[in-house]
Amino acid sequence: MDETIIIACEERLRSAMLSSNVEVLDELIADDLIFVNQFGQILSKEIDLEAHRSGNLKITEIDILDQRIRLFDMLAVTVTRVTLTGIFGTPFEGEFCYTRVWECRIGKWKIVSGHCSSVA
Repeated sequence: MDETIIIACEERLRSAMLSSNVEVLDELIADDLIFVNQFGQILSKEIDLEAHRSGNLKITEIDILDQRIRLFDMLAVTVTRVTLTGIFGTPFEGEFCYTRVWECRIGKWKIVSGHCSSVA
């Protein structure tokens, strides 16, 4: 497996997050996603999609500062440090580090787990 596939998946995710493209997010995120946000809350795929669908979350900028990828058979782990700007009730801006686990399911790469930490 070549990491360029995962880089392309991460870029599709970034673009979908910026445009709140729920259709692409739905395609990239596994139905059984487990995601832990920077507040320690465990979120499902549906909660994530609804934030975009409702317009409550609007991400205006995602600048990738660093990205590392580890490949394992039909799994990949990405660690991506970003600067994120947007509105979620109130405006926000900050540096965050995301860890994502991608799994190839029936020929399609899906995020099955993720974690976000705020970088101080």
